[in-house]
Amino acid sequence: MLNRFVIVCFWVLAFSFAGPAIAPIAPAAHAQTVGQIVVEGVQRVETETVLSYLQINRGDTFDAERIDESVKALFQTGLFSDVQMFARGSTLVVKVVENPMINSVKFSGNEEIDSDDLAKETELRERMVYTPAKVQSDIERISAVYRRAGYQSVNIQPQLAQLPQNRIDLTFQINEGTETRIDEIRFEGNEAFSDGDLRSVISSAQYAWWKFFSKADKYDADRLEYDKELLRRHYAKNGFADFKVISADALLQPDGKNYVLTFTVEEGPLYRIGDVSVNRGQTPLDEASLQKAVRTNPGEDYDASKVDKSIENITIEAGKSGYAFAKVEPDLQRDPANRVLNIVYNIQEGPRTYVERIDIVGNTRTRDEVIRRELQLYEGDAYNRVLIDRARRRLTALDFFEKIDFREEAGSAPDKVVIYVDLVEKSTGSINFSIGYSTVETIVGGVSVAERNLMGKGQNVKLDTQLSFKRQQVDFSFTEPYFLGMPLSAGVDLFATRSDNQDISSYTSTQAGGALRTGFRLDEWQSLNFKYSFARRNIYDIDSDASLAIRDSEGISYKSMVGTTYVYDDLDNPLKPTKGFRAQLSSDLAGIGGDVYYVSGEASAWYFHPLIDDGIILKLEGNIGHMEGWNNKEVPIQDRFFKGSETFRGFARSGVGPRMLNGASGDVDSIGGQTYALGTVEVTFPVGLPEEFGLEGAVFSDFGTVFNAPEKSIAAGAAGCPGTKRCTVFDTAELRASIGAGVIWQSPFGPLRFDVAYPILKSDYDETEWFRFSVGTRF
Repeated sequence: MLNRFVIVCFWVLAFSFAGPAIAPIAPAAHAQTVGQIVVEGVQRVETETVLSYLQINRGDTFDAERIDESVKALFQTGLFSDVQMFARGSTLVVKVVENPMINSVKFSGNEEIDSDDLAKETELRERMVYTPAKVQSDIERISAVYRRAGYQSVNIQPQLAQLPQNRIDLTFQINEGTETRIDEIRFEGNEAFSDGDLRSVISSAQYAWWKFFSKADKYDADRLEYDKELLRRHYAKNGFADFKVISADALLQPDGKNYVLTFTVEEGPLYRIGDVSVNRGQTPLDEASLQKAVRTNPGEDYDASKVDKSIENITIEAGKSGYAFAKVEPDLQRDPANRVLNIVYNIQEGPRTYVERIDIVGNTRTRDEVIRRELQLYEGDAYNRVLIDRARRRLTALDFFEKIDFREEAGSAPDKVVIYVDLVEKSTGSINFSIGYSTVETIVGGVSVAERNLMGKGQNVKLDTQLSFKRQQVDFSFTEPYFLGMPLSAGVDLFATRSDNQDISSYTSTQAGGALRTGFRLDEWQSLNFKYSFARRNIYDIDSDASLAIRDSEGISYKSMVGTTYVYDDLDNPLKPTKGFRAQLSSDLAGIGGDVYYVSGEASAWYFHPLIDDGIILKLEGNIGHMEGWNNKEVPIQDRFFKGSETFRGFARSGVGPRMLNGASGDVDSIGGQTYALGTVEVTFPVGLPEEFGLEGAVFSDFGTVFNAPEKSIAAGAAGCPGTKRCTVFDTAELRASIGAGVIWQSPFGPLRFDVAYPILKSDYDETEWFRFSVGTRF
């Protein structure tokens, strides 16, 4: 009996020690596996779609971590508002609640901004899955649109209307609030430039009643940041290298409607450039070539834009010599006491980095190839920031995008970089209606329809019509900027014109035809273009008192012509230049077919220079031209040079140049010349009114001559000269000149100009005109 008791105690004691070691093994040996997976709650989403996101499968053990990862993956799809996973015996149950499907998206309460415009900004559309995150994102987008329009207190609430089959109608309920404007823009700390000068630099503008087409007088916080950068560029361009914007504040007035913007600036000293040198470092680059690439010269005011241009030119020169990775760093050595700034351009061969990949994002309409051909940078190329900057300028010049951002991120290796091009597209189509009054053509109207990015291919198509009492014109043009995938533009023009020249030359004319164009850029500033045109012309309705030259021109002619044009242009602004030079040389040859034979050449040049600041601008302009008939033919009257009015102020339309007298009636007709030379000296300046009025004044002098008609005077009764008086040709090369003044208004309808001019030198037979009104600036 005692022995049995001892044996039982022994086994109890043994199991008490062995149990803890065995216990962990037993559950593992009998761990439950997933026998099947059941999906519950799906309506539109396929069961297989849910299963594809699971991180656990049949036959796997129930693992809490993998189940948690599966729940997260299903939530991230955006298809479900709730996801639960739990075990039901050996079955894994996946229970989901689907997000509703959007049946419609509407806007309510919006009066100032059209629903169609708001719909373009939102991402949610019909038949998309509703998620609170997407709705909140769209609310931010709509709010941004209203803030740009001047409605800072806009409030937007989403409203959901439940429909059968888990569908909803989504309505954005908008309380627009009060429109806010910029009542005043102030500057503190500025001495070199007046408040008016600086207001013309920034993009924001003070409210004015006549700016009903402008949104610049609406307060926008994002625009305020951009204005700070514009001020910095302006000062850096004009010699203030130490300029800072201390603060930019927007204060809402007590009325809750108007803002006062205050920019506090610290100008620093105005620097002039002292010594300029290029430190080529360890590179064996040619110093003379590098020095020629520099655009900053000793004695000039410091200009940051010229420093940037110098860096670009030096980098290009280094690249030509095989140093594609050269890095140019300007060392600006300031001497504030003497207000002198010495510049040293240091050249270093930077780390070798290559473009691994270029990703273009945001171009929903413009095709990738249209963007990539402007980049002129490809996968595998050496990475160069200057080439990136040039690519940005080319994309900006397309005028297809509201926003262009380049981002560089590390590639798959230390010597590789991935470039992201983030774009926000804008509307590229336009339809314009215009009506106005001209002293030359009286009532003028027109309709123009254009698309700069046809079908996202970068092609330009335009239909333009102009109508007045003196001239009716229809023009159609189409341009392919990269013909056959090459950097070669190609285009076609079709035109038809009817001109009433009865007042000046006693005839009416029509012409209709077309042209083929091609051209290419030689570099950033130079281009070369070629053109072939063919036209059918008709001179008819000859006045009975017309001169012999006009009567001899009556009838139909056909002109077949080839021409070429060279352009050099480094103007700072093509629409309203303040600095720079533009030159144009063109030549034409008519007679390659047809019955019109002449050769002509013209040259034009424009030079702009600020006299005191960008507000007072000197313009020098020169134009010359000459043509000669060939193949025993004279140059037809329609093709000769007629100057006056727009091209020579103080003189009437075609008021300068050769004229012919009808011996019988005594009437005089303008017959045009084969040679001309014209020049202009003009100074534009502020008129002292607030910048918001958009007014500036001008004083000018036009001078030159038009002469060399092929016709000669004919004695009375000879060679068809009627009457008893000699058919005299008035044709001299004597100098004409006029002086005048004008007012230019940057109106909401476009630039308008009013000029008053008085001829101080003229011929007896010239016709004058003291007042001129025009739409558009005179370039």
